[in-house]
Amino acid sequence: MTENQYTEDSIKSLDWKEHIRMRPGMYIGKLGDGTAHDDGIYILLKEVVDNCIDEYVMGLEEY
Repeated sequence: MTENQYTEDSIKSLDWKEHIRMRPGMYIGKLGDGTAHDDGIYILLKEVVDNCIDEYVMGLEEY
């Protein structure tokens, strides 16, 4: 059995956007077809709405 040699040439450096495109599940959670409540798209939507509410409330406290 031959062993693969792991060398410096084996390392591939990705652009900052490339790694997100290659593995979106690492960043948004479960990838699904949108039928489950814990699919990544719903988590992202919840985060956006939560952040908007937080920003709105913080804006009201300034006045």
